[in-house]
Amino acid sequence: MVARAAAASSSAILEVTDLSVTYGAIQALKGVALRLAEGEIVTLIGANGAGKTTTLRAIMGLVRSSGSISYRGESIRTRATHRLVRDGLVLVPEGRIVFANLSVQENLEMGAYSRRDRGGVARDFERVFALFPRLAERRKQTAGTLSGGEQQMLAIGRALMSEPRLLLLDEPSLGLAPILVQQVFATIKEINEQGTTILLVEQNALQALTIAHRGYVLQTGNVVLTGPAKDLIKNETVRKAYLGET
Repeated sequence: MVARAAAASSSAILEVTDLSVTYGAIQALKGVALRLAEGEIVTLIGANGAGKTTTLRAIMGLVRSSGSISYRGESIRTRATHRLVRDGLVLVPEGRIVFANLSVQENLEMGAYSRRDRGGVARDFERVFALFPRLAERRKQTAGTLSGGEQQMLAIGRALMSEPRLLLLDEPSLGLAPILVQQVFATIKEINEQGTTILLVEQNALQALTIAHRGYVLQTGNVVLTGPAKDLIKNETVRKAYLGET
C-alpha cells in the first residue's frame, strides 16, 4: 500500500530524517525523510525542481543542510565528502562528468585513487569491463571523444572503482538514446544484484520504478508518497503525474 513516509528502521544502511536545505529565500527541501536497507534499489521521482538532486547533494555534504543523515548507523552530517567516498558512499552526478583529457583507463584509475589493494583494484577493472564491454574496447581512448552513452558508462564505472557500498545515481539516463537507456538500467540492476545498494534519481519514472524495490515521490521539497515500486506504478496520481497517462 502506498503511504506517507514512515519512521526508518535502525538497520538501514542510510537514514535521512527531517532534511532541509535553503538556497537564499528558497527552501528546496522541507523535512525530507527516507531510508534504504542494504541491498535495495530505492528511487526518488518527481518533477524538475522537486528537490531530488538537492537530496543527493545534501547526503554527500555538498550543500548545507539541517536534519539527520546516518550512514551505516553513524551520523555523517559533519563528515567530509572525500571521507564519505572512502567509506563507500559514492555519487555519480548528473551530466556525465568525466576527465575529458584523460583516457578511459586513466579515468577509472582516478576512481580508485584512494585504494591500496592492488589485487582488488585489478578485479574491479575486470568487473567494470565486464559490465561495460565498450569501455574495454576504448580503454586507451580519450574520454572526451566518447559518445554520451559511453561517457555515462565511464562515469558509473569510475564510481564502481571506489568500491561503493551505497551508490547514488543522479539522472543516469538523461539525454541518452532509448536503446542506451535500456542498457544503462539493465546494468544498474546488475550492479545491485552484485551487492551494491543504490539510491536512484531519475526523470524516467517508469524505468526507475520498474527496477526499484521502493520509491519516494518528491513534490516541491516534500516527500508526498512512498511505498513499494510496484504499488507506486499502479497509483493513479503517480501514473497521471509521472508516467504520462491522462
